[in-house]
Amino acid sequence: MTSSDQTDIELNTEEHNDRELEQIEIELLLEGIHRFYGYDFRNYALPSLRRRIWHHVHAEGLSSISSLQEKVLHERACFERLIYNLSIPVTEMFRDPNLFLTFRQKVVPLLRTYPYIRIWHAGCSTGEEVYSMAILLHEEGLYDKARIYATDMNSRSLQQAKEGVFDIKRMKQYTKNYLEAGGTRSFSEYYTAKYNSVIFHPFLKKNMIFAEHNLATDRSFNEFNVIFCRNVMIYFNDELRNHVHGLFHESLSHFGILVLGAKESIHFTNYSDSYEALDRAEKIYRKIK
Repeated sequence: MTSSDQTDIELNTEEHNDRELEQIEIELLLEGIHRFYGYDFRNYALPSLRRRIWHHVHAEGLSSISSLQEKVLHERACFERLIYNLSIPVTEMFRDPNLFLTFRQKVVPLLRTYPYIRIWHAGCSTGEEVYSMAILLHEEGLYDKARIYATDMNSRSLQQAKEGVFDIKRMKQYTKNYLEAGGTRSFSEYYTAKYNSVIFHPFLKKNMIFAEHNLATDRSFNEFNVIFCRNVMIYFNDELRNHVHGLFHESLSHFGILVLGAKESIHFTNYSDSYEALDRAEKIYRKIK
């Protein structure tokens, strides 16, 4: 064996040990968060979780995951900042406009037959999708008989959703999305501009209910005709994904509608046989058993 080969072996061993130690640190951090705060990230997909944890380590001016664990467990404010980063509050109004257009065309006719409509936006983030649904139902004449339940585990995002205040710079893109989604009015009718923000009109919030809910740990709380959960479960491992699908299956009424994100699917879960595709391309499924 050459000295070069010996050096390579030592480097590989050192790298393996570093990875193993990092894995232990991540597991201890997540276990601590779960036991002390009740938030369960233990079944999140490791690669994206690892990236976000290290990002937060550096954002807090720390050098290791162990030091982050100490700060998280002793400083509530640090924990809340970490939760905000881990929950990935990324969304926009009428995101993927063709989905909302398809919803108008294929789901709204079904909703017209219901005496009362309950819709759950699970993982609603800062609420843009919730306001999009309220506008769509209003234009279809269905909002007065609807209740929209908007939940998220991130209290900071949820508070912004309740307020209905958004950056005015995003309205150009939101207006474009709205029109492509089949909007029938001027989008500016739904909000009032004030300085650098817009405030959506109060009538859009009259049938909204906001509440904290953690998909990993909390149970079903009602029966729904429609559940939206888009681009949330891509961060879960298979075990947690199946758990959440079980929660949704329990929560949906017979022939209820489940809407998933573009990179998500009902296939390869324990509940794939319980649904039929209402629109496979847009990931709109109907519960059949």
